[in-house]
Amino acid sequence: MDLRKLKAHGVLLLNSNGMDVFYRGNSLTYKVIGGIFDFYFFSGPSPLGVVDQYTAFVGRPAPMPYWAFGFHQCRWGYHNLSVVEDVVENYKKAKIPLDVIWNDDDHMDGHKDFTLNPTNYPRPKLLAFLEKIHARGMKYIVIIDPGIGVNKSYGVYNRGLANDVFIKYEGKPYLAQVWPGAVNFPDFLNPKTVDWWVDEIRRFLELVPVDGLWIDMNEASNFCSGLCTIPEGRICPNGTGPGWVCCLDCKNITQTRWDDPPYKINASGTQVPIGYKTIATSAYQYNGVLEYDAHSIYGFSQSVATHKALQGLEGKRPFILTRSTFVGSGHYAAHWTGDNKGTWDDLKLSISTMLNFGIFGVPMVGSDICGFYPAAPPLEELCNRWIELGAFYPFSRDHANFYSPRQELYQWKSVAESARNALGMRYKLLPYLYTLNYEAHRTGAPIARPLFFSFPNETKLYGLSTQFLLGSSLMVSPVLDKGKTEVKALFPPGSWYNMFDMTKVIVSKESHYLSLNAPLHVINVHLYQNAIIPMQQGGLISKEARTTPFTLVVAFPLGATTGEATGNLFLDDDELPEMKLGSGYSTYIDFYATVSQGTVKVWSDVQESKFALEKGWTIEKVVVLGLRGIGSDYEVAVEGNGVDSSKVVFGSTEHEYTEKLEDGGDKMKNVMVEVKGLELDLGKKFAMSWKMGIKS
Repeated sequence: MDLRKLKAHGVLLLNSNGMDVFYRGNSLTYKVIGGIFDFYFFSGPSPLGVVDQYTAFVGRPAPMPYWAFGFHQCRWGYHNLSVVEDVVENYKKAKIPLDVIWNDDDHMDGHKDFTLNPTNYPRPKLLAFLEKIHARGMKYIVIIDPGIGVNKSYGVYNRGLANDVFIKYEGKPYLAQVWPGAVNFPDFLNPKTVDWWVDEIRRFLELVPVDGLWIDMNEASNFCSGLCTIPEGRICPNGTGPGWVCCLDCKNITQTRWDDPPYKINASGTQVPIGYKTIATSAYQYNGVLEYDAHSIYGFSQSVATHKALQGLEGKRPFILTRSTFVGSGHYAAHWTGDNKGTWDDLKLSISTMLNFGIFGVPMVGSDICGFYPAAPPLEELCNRWIELGAFYPFSRDHANFYSPRQELYQWKSVAESARNALGMRYKLLPYLYTLNYEAHRTGAPIARPLFFSFPNETKLYGLSTQFLLGSSLMVSPVLDKGKTEVKALFPPGSWYNMFDMTKVIVSKESHYLSLNAPLHVINVHLYQNAIIPMQQGGLISKEARTTPFTLVVAFPLGATTGEATGNLFLDDDELPEMKLGSGYSTYIDFYATVSQGTVKVWSDVQESKFALEKGWTIEKVVVLGLRGIGSDYEVAVEGNGVDSSKVVFGSTEHEYTEKLEDGGDKMKNVMVEVKGLELDLGKKFAMSWKMGIKS
């Protein structure tokens, strides 16, 4: 994407071959070692317009189930089921929200896909555990790697061999090594492989009713390089030491133009062949397609097959998390940013990586909170700051490495407090996040986006990657440096209200930096003027939070005597494969508010009210921010919703706005009005208004 002279356009080179890309400030150079120059141009002219046009071409982002926006906990190294049970109960005791518990390959029998360890994860006990957490509304997800263990007693391998589903080298399945030892890789370009994969997932779901699948190592990762054989008499792996040491007998194959092309791209450093620690690039897939040409779409093709399996078998909205992505991956799967380190640098980098993937059409994205490879012991202060930031990733998951100390959020009292604060706000904002999910599915709009998306005229924002927006109106400004208790945040022009204390407001007449207090348990999140945000009361599980009454937060420019605000809300049966209006199981609501001639009005327009009415959702409170004053004589008029006006409670609080403007501007009052006791049916249109008096 290029943004210059206040207009944006996009360029896509659709090519799956190896390439180097050089950016030199005023030029962009692609050096590609195969394929064709298949260029597409997206005219914008806004950043959102570019992403809309791009995702219309490559595939709109997949709709995510509601629970996927809850908090997720994972670790490679939950050695047995009792540890997993303990983790779930400890989150509950600590009153930290948790929706999804994950297993890395610990649940597997010998690291083999679609199996259960009979000793550490016995099926009867696992099924009982799942029945218990499913009753609470929690979900369970496990990992699947593409490498299928070469083992004649392994049904998955035997059925794959019988169906001829594996990538070939010189007519035989290409041999590699991953966690089970010697493996073959499925060829997902082959329709027969897709059918076999769908059937294996069907068999696994009958064994364990998981709620989603995590496809990892799908670049594809290989612990060996070259052409390998299984050594006679050697156990591989031998069960001691790290499992990623190559124990096959391998010979270097760099004598072909595919394994040693004339131009050396910087894939793993220019001193190693492009097939290093992956599938040899002279191996071939379906119809003779060389791995040289198809390497970059391996993870993408696995995502497509996995999505087909889950959607077809369960008839529900799939949740798939993938490590390897390509153009269009967001149409099928969510993404996490790989095995990041537990460092302050990686904390910072997580923001720019997340924002990039939103632009790439993969809006459901996040990094491993606290770091997959943390320091030993993990850094308590860093973990505090990471959960404060990570609570506002679209995909929010704590994940740690097998060899790392434990880092669940309840392990430290301080981190638990930060988690309750930040995740507490996230769970109140779930309706807003889920509506952004709908907008992403409909138009490609990123859930987390750079500030210049909403303020393309503000050139100061173009390179900013230490803050971000959720949607168009919520700005997150995290602490990203060790030992800091304040954060320097850039505020675009307008009024910004603190979401944790809405009486606090910052007014900016032009984009400028301001130092904000940020003690250890505080993250700054601000709501922009002219917005209406639907919120609920929160909870420890999204299923519970989703049943609570709504509050509408209306933000006007500070001190406005005239102004308007808008917002929206999408609700549906999140188990359905499709996310759309017209299904009979969805409701869409536009919210509007104006202040004019001394009168405040707030109203809604409802499309397809049936679903919301059946669920019985209500609006219990409307909060209006930024008013100049409120008189002693008022009367709230509510129309169109059968409200008993005698139960309506009208209250206001005044707080003098004293934030110093750059130009030393005038003091104003921020009057926050709360209208409570409403019991408005969310699925019915309503309109409310009252006269606004102005105190001297």
